[in-house]
Amino acid sequence: MFFKGKIKKTVHVEGMTCQHCVEHVKSALESIEGVSSAKVDLNSKTAVIKSSAEINNSDIEAAVKDAGYEVKGIE
Repeated sequence: MFFKGKIKKTVHVEGMTCQHCVEHVKSALESIEGVSSAKVDLNSKTAVIKSSAEINNSDIEAAVKDAGYEVKGIE
């Protein structure tokens, strides 16, 4: 999905239980090349990432998995 000249994806993340988890997922997503920002919400168990170029879903899944969490879906 495009958002003001940037690409926006919503990632559904399983396994987050606290604010520390949120920061861990945010850091993992922002470490992906091309990601300009990541906003993670504990209540909805989602992360919204923005990038200037298309990011492969497999890269997103790998970053979240490496952080110790599971991706349930990407929109």
